[in-house]
Amino acid sequence: MDFDQLETFLEVARNASFSRAAEKRFRTQPAISSQIRSLEEEVGARLFDRSGGKVALTAAGKVFQKYADEALTARKNIVTALAEMERVPRGEIVVGANEGTFLHILPEVFAEFKKLYPSVGVQISRLERAKILESVIDNSVDFGVVSAPVDDKRLTVVSIHRDELVIIVPPGHPLSRMKATEISDVVRFPLLLPKVGRTRDTIENLFHERHLKPRISMELDSSELLKRFVAADVGIGFIARSNVVEDVKAGALVAVPLADVSIRRELALVFRKDKALSRAALAFIEIAVKLKPAQAL
Repeated sequence: MDFDQLETFLEVARNASFSRAAEKRFRTQPAISSQIRSLEEEVGARLFDRSGGKVALTAAGKVFQKYADEALTARKNIVTALAEMERVPRGEIVVGANEGTFLHILPEVFAEFKKLYPSVGVQISRLERAKILESVIDNSVDFGVVSAPVDDKRLTVVSIHRDELVIIVPPGHPLSRMKATEISDVVRFPLLLPKVGRTRDTIENLFHERHLKPRISMELDSSELLKRFVAADVGIGFIARSNVVEDVKAGALVAVPLADVSIRRELALVFRKDKALSRAALAFIEIAVKLKPAQAL
């Protein structure tokens, strides 16, 4: 067996699917199936139960998963340790975050990191908050960037970005001419909200505290979709100030601060407390903290 087979095995195990593993590994499904068959023949045991149209680890597969994880972690640690001895960082880091964070918060961080450490590979994994935390815990990503607070005692949490939520409206909207608006004004208009997440919870709690009932027009699972629908005058929405800097400069949207409440947002870089960090990984943290102050419109 080789490391490539182990990585394929773990991808199938994580996704409980040969087809999704094939997508993640940029392989065909038959190629993934062939690797798993070879592994099973070599270890002399079935690693996956494929009956009933579902893919699940067998008892032997669960044992194998533990050792496969340890083997890949050991390989990564060996490469890092030897690179540290030579003072030449190598290997790669994997970062998990949601779409908005990758588009608006992390590009400068990645650019500066690659400038300083061109030999270190950087992979991104676009996920939502719950999956990001899960991926950090199971070591499928090295770092996650999520909204704070994070209460998991297994994780180190480093604040890297702070800003606030604003109301976005299309140019010409009644609120677009106001320097600031109040929550009671917001409920007069159709509202676009994220389907789930910390922002959704915060907004709902705010309306509940003020005894206000919003007119929810649509629920969306992407901040970029929300911006496009607001620009098309489907409704208005709450969004992090940093996510609309370019749209406001381009005149596609107008950002209106809230006058009677301040909804702060803090993003944090999270990683396992028991993770041995290389010089390159420590540099990534330092760059992320240094480059992302709160942005203003």
